[in-house]
Amino acid sequence: MPSTTSPLTFDIKPSANPLPEADRLKAFESLGFGTLFSDHMAVIRWSEGKGWHSAEVTARAPFPIDPASSILHYAQEIFEGMKAYRTADGRAVLFRPEENARRFNESARRMAMPELPEADFLAAVEKLVRIDARWIPQGEGSSLYLRPFMFASETFLGVRPSREYIFCVIASPVGPYFKGGAKPVSIWVSQDYTRAAPGGTGAAKCGGNYAASLVAQAEAYGKGCDQVVFLDAAEHKWVEELGGMNVFFVMADGSLVTPPLGGTILPGITRKSLITLAHEEGITVEEKPYSFAEWKADVASGKLKEAFACGTAAVVAAIGMVKYPDGEFQISDGQTGPVTARLRDALIGIQRGQSNDRHGWLHTIAGV
Repeated sequence: MPSTTSPLTFDIKPSANPLPEADRLKAFESLGFGTLFSDHMAVIRWSEGKGWHSAEVTARAPFPIDPASSILHYAQEIFEGMKAYRTADGRAVLFRPEENARRFNESARRMAMPELPEADFLAAVEKLVRIDARWIPQGEGSSLYLRPFMFASETFLGVRPSREYIFCVIASPVGPYFKGGAKPVSIWVSQDYTRAAPGGTGAAKCGGNYAASLVAQAEAYGKGCDQVVFLDAAEHKWVEELGGMNVFFVMADGSLVTPPLGGTILPGITRKSLITLAHEEGITVEEKPYSFAEWKADVASGKLKEAFACGTAAVVAAIGMVKYPDGEFQISDGQTGPVTARLRDALIGIQRGQSNDRHGWLHTIAGV
């Protein structure tokens, strides 16, 4: 774990109007995902020649944005998704936050944005969780979702990288990502849209990737599905990833198959963690191209037994039904299979401090 000792001095400005405790507890009774927000936000600014400066934790509020601000015209923006959990022994913990800090900078490089030192990234996240610790819910499947992001803020209409940026972290107490909790989800196989192409921004966590996926996601909703899965842009045959999650296939011999990274797929931290946990259980994991035609054939023959999606928001979600223009097929009788359940439980057990964290993946936030 990199040091969280940031050379920046954060100005702490507690909100003068925090949400009353009774209102917060009432809101916690029916948590959705990403609709309720904590009292504060962490902000750091960057400008050419000055670097990172003006770090603060302050009351959550809108940013004043000039109509000619670069973000509104050229979409220079990146973000991360991570969670804070309250363990049974009362600690506030983060799961592998250094991986988020590293991926954030990988996205920044691809989008021609300044890199934020990992210590500053982690310090901003920690300071926000520390001041808003009461916002960490403790219900089943709940957590404090953290959204670090950065956007171009220079007032300028020329086509070039911005010379000014704002980094911010906000927090949202959340319940399960999918309605109905951990039940298997249904997915729609997009035939007309692709998420990313070689040389593009598929491996960067930028808003444009998600904007490009929304029309396909709307199509999936229209077909009665929870999510969309994309095929590759070049041949339109290889399975890549869902709208916001990586995907795994569980074969009859007990092995796992997952599409390789290679620039068009986001390198998920949950994906990386599950591969490690699978290896420790003696499960073979192959990162290789897997076509939609193979998927259909392997389900029909019984060669494929389970499939699941994974990501920070949903953690692990079994795929129970797959629909496409010419038909549909069910996986594992529409239920969560044993391998999916075992890996999900193993990961959640570590994230919530319920099992041995032999890898040191949990980061305890001191003073919370």
